[in-house]
Amino acid sequence: MTSPEPFSCLIVDDDADFASMLAKVASSESGQVTHCSDLSQARAEIERRSFDFIVLDDRLPDGTGFEFFPQLSRLCPTAVVVMITGVPELSKAVELTRNGLFDYLTKPLNVDDFTACLKRVKLRLNHPDRTDDAGELVGDSQVLREALNALRQASRHPGTTVLLTGETGTGKDLAARLLHRWTFGEKPTAAYVPLNCSAVPAEMFESELFGSEKGAFTGADKRREGLIETAANGTLFLDEITETPISQQAKLLRFLESREYRPLGSTQLRQFNGRIVAATNRSLGDEVKRGRFREDLMFRLAVATVRMPALREHMSDLELLVQNLLSQLVGKYQRKMPYLKPDDVQRLRSYPFPGNVRELRNLLERALLRTPEDVAWLVFDPAWINSSQEIAVRTEPAAAPPPLPSGRELNPIELQEYRLIQQALQNEGGGIRRAAGRLGITHQALLRRLEKWPELRQVSSHAA
Repeated sequence: MTSPEPFSCLIVDDDADFASMLAKVASSESGQVTHCSDLSQARAEIERRSFDFIVLDDRLPDGTGFEFFPQLSRLCPTAVVVMITGVPELSKAVELTRNGLFDYLTKPLNVDDFTACLKRVKLRLNHPDRTDDAGELVGDSQVLREALNALRQASRHPGTTVLLTGETGTGKDLAARLLHRWTFGEKPTAAYVPLNCSAVPAEMFESELFGSEKGAFTGADKRREGLIETAANGTLFLDEITETPISQQAKLLRFLESREYRPLGSTQLRQFNGRIVAATNRSLGDEVKRGRFREDLMFRLAVATVRMPALREHMSDLELLVQNLLSQLVGKYQRKMPYLKPDDVQRLRSYPFPGNVRELRNLLERALLRTPEDVAWLVFDPAWINSSQEIAVRTEPAAAPPPLPSGRELNPIELQEYRLIQQALQNEGGGIRRAAGRLGITHQALLRRLEKWPELRQVSSHAA
């Protein structure tokens, strides 16, 4: 077992007993602690050496942490800074967070609160390149580390096709974005271009992907750049790859093998120099057996496969993940960070989360919005708490059907059509193209009905 990575920690607080408690917690996590009781001492220490982590009290004998923070950002720009105050002010918290403060904690603060904060700080210190767009991939469990290590390994080979697998809501799009950033950094010419293969009608798939020249077909009155050309020096992300029309899979295979493509109506071959990432929540092997997916395309896609774990497989990351997601949400809604009651944490731990991290984020967002701003504890919907206790005893929880359209009643024929589409989407795991086949209608016809009844997209979106 490896020893925790040491880090330097500066605690600036004039309460000796409180500072001693913080120092003990930091030291137990391999922190090398320096304590200062006022800003002048802290300034002298920072000018003498740099620190990885700084805990700053807001009210000190010779000034306030709020006023000192801009200086601190210049004196020690790489430090992770947390401010602690006994008199919280939302406007201050929002301004400080926008200017780079990592967290804003309030007194009374106990050992558990500070330990939870410190875990998030260490995660940032150990993964400085991890930014908010990968916030739902936070954790330190074995299965998540294996997935992130596989992404890191793949990032070293930009020409390698990567297949992301895993259940709905496990963060495959986030993983693709993280892989893109690790591969190309901040290059302005490296675009990240996503395509949801289930949302493109079969007859438009080729032109959407490869582009078209003026006059290539009726209505093509100008040249149209395809997504491959747009992503030429970056990443093309093919989400829901199993929804690619079977009639177009051979063309996609040729492109993957040669990295060459020809826009519709053009005689010139063009080269693709970027990264190709595909994602699916289905078993490609099962899709091949059912005749829905080409076997040679499956082999071509699975050059480097990264499986994103379900949340229930790394519940040890739950509290850290909750804190990280809440940090993003309070910034989004300019709210104070709430606490979670121990009973609610236990309910979260016992719930299987069929929608994985996406469901967790949605649950926390709904809870935050129903929590009054003057309440310190996150208020969960009682209906969810009751249902979570029931669902937790099931091994395969059933997804709730989408609500009927709001604003008007359906006549009997519309209601029957609505329910038939809903059932077909559920039977096909949200696959729009396959649901259309089951219903005996065209893909475009089903898309028109989804536009008419957007509530049904809740079923199809669960397959993303």
